[in-house]
Amino acid sequence: MNGTDAAPAKEPTAVKEPVAPRHAAPDPQPVEEDAFARFGPDTAEETPTRLRRVLRGTRFVLLHEWALAAYASLALAVAMTWPTLRYAAYTIPQDTGDPTLQAWQMAWSGHVLKTDWSQLWHSNSFYPEKYSFAFSDTLLGYAPAGLFGTGLEAALVRYNIMYVLLHALAFFGAYVLLRQLGSGKTGAAVAGAAFAYAPWRLAQAGHMHVMSVGGIALALAMLARGHGFSLRHGYRPELRKPGWALAGWLVAAWQISLGFGIGLPFAYVLAGIVLVSAITYFVRSKWVWSEPKPFGWKLFSADVVGGLVFAAVGGLMALAYFKVLELHPYAERSDWEVDFYSPPILGFFTSPAQSMPWGEAHSGAREVLGGAAGETSLLPGFVLYGLAFAGLVMSAWTLRKRMLLFSGVVLSVILAMGTKFFGGRPGYMTLYDILPGWSGIRTPGRLVIWTTLLLAILAAGAVTAFVEQAKTVSEDRVPARPHPLLRLATFLPLLLVIAEGLNVTEHPVVPLQPPSMATAQAPMLVLPSDPLMDMKVMVWSTDRLDPIVNGNSGFTPTTLNEIRELTKTFPDQASVNRLRELGVKTVLVLREEAKGTPYEPALTAPADGLGVQRTDAPDAVVFTLS
Repeated sequence: MNGTDAAPAKEPTAVKEPVAPRHAAPDPQPVEEDAFARFGPDTAEETPTRLRRVLRGTRFVLLHEWALAAYASLALAVAMTWPTLRYAAYTIPQDTGDPTLQAWQMAWSGHVLKTDWSQLWHSNSFYPEKYSFAFSDTLLGYAPAGLFGTGLEAALVRYNIMYVLLHALAFFGAYVLLRQLGSGKTGAAVAGAAFAYAPWRLAQAGHMHVMSVGGIALALAMLARGHGFSLRHGYRPELRKPGWALAGWLVAAWQISLGFGIGLPFAYVLAGIVLVSAITYFVRSKWVWSEPKPFGWKLFSADVVGGLVFAAVGGLMALAYFKVLELHPYAERSDWEVDFYSPPILGFFTSPAQSMPWGEAHSGAREVLGGAAGETSLLPGFVLYGLAFAGLVMSAWTLRKRMLLFSGVVLSVILAMGTKFFGGRPGYMTLYDILPGWSGIRTPGRLVIWTTLLLAILAAGAVTAFVEQAKTVSEDRVPARPHPLLRLATFLPLLLVIAEGLNVTEHPVVPLQPPSMATAQAPMLVLPSDPLMDMKVMVWSTDRLDPIVNGNSGFTPTTLNEIRELTKTFPDQASVNRLRELGVKTVLVLREEAKGTPYEPALTAPADGLGVQRTDAPDAVVFTLS
């Protein structure tokens, strides 16, 4: 080494390993191939063909809950109304009075759709009166059924089919309403059965316009769905469906077209719901919600259009009824009539005679109710009462909503009692005094429809809570489902409600049209003439629907009263002259029906000197007025 310092040795440069990215995935591990995989089926999802999509969609529609509910509604309706469809071309439920009148109504409305719809309100009965179709609730919504067939047999088949279908619609409408409100399936089925087969409805078997209430429940269900409303979950605007809201208004319009007796209170209920909803919406938007809840212009438009259609249908029908009152001021219901048909509180615990479980047992109570027992036997069902009471204690609905429902039950009972609740003022007669059209309703007890619906909602809440509790206590079981006995117990309320709706309704044979009537020249008068007989004459006229003097309705025009009295001495100069003045061409005196009546002398009376041709036929004596 020399004296100079040697330079330090240089450190060897280290070779850096490549750094993996911070989020790089680890190297995949080799996967051992399944030796048998190649022999398995190809699990790659195939795009379904159009046919397969159609089949899937069809299966979904046919097996959807609403479809299954509709099938069940129809099957139950056929069974509960049996033997209505057994001899549908010859018999009719209840009696040959009001049902034959309503069979004629459907025939007439269908007839004018095929001929001249401008003559709708001027029916062939009560000749020569105008607006005679508006003398009673018209069942106008069933007019499409009248397009099929003519004559007595078609009228009976049509009536019997619609009689069964209206029960099915009442069950289905209440079922879907309760499902929309948040009930379980069993609870909704209980509500449907209670609404469609309440014992009080059995006394109304001859009043199709009173029994046709399925549209009420269905319209409320559609409107609730359209607005995203559920009794269980409240208002959920994100679930609103404008199309359903519009459909609900259209169904409501169809319902009111069946008649104002049931439709007018329904219209006022809808008006009340709209008013309360509007107030609630604006109050909450201003004071409760931090910002206005969305309503949506589409839903608002659907409500406006649907509401206008509903109002237009009701308004156009009301014009005809106002015209009737203008021509016949005495047709307005009197306080006396309302009082006669007002039920005491006993009526809500009394069953009609047609009830299989209670009819005979309640005969004494019906005697207490008096002559109007058919309109004042208003038992919704003891099982329904029990379930509704249970619903006040245990329910799927909140306590506040239960109390609101119970308040509705109390209010509906007070109104249905008419004058029997402290004279009806305040109460039913208060509405009679202030609400347009209310004075045309003489039967307060029919408001039990709303009592029944509210009780059914309370009952559905109780049954739903019971079924949910049964599922909860079974969660620890293996398998985790209710014991068969417990499952059967959940169906017991439904079976009991159906059992209480069993009936012994008669199905009498409707007399055939007299052959002489089929060939007589119209306008004609058929004697004897009285309210019961004229309903048969009306349904007999459905073969040609030619003008007839005969008729029956909620009131009797003075002209018909005059003719009935005057023709008790027919044929004489006074009666013949009056009939000619009215334009009557033929008078038929039915042989069997006239016996024992004031019209019997006409069977043997001569017609000499009166300018009348008398023809003796096996079934009648026919007088042709020249």
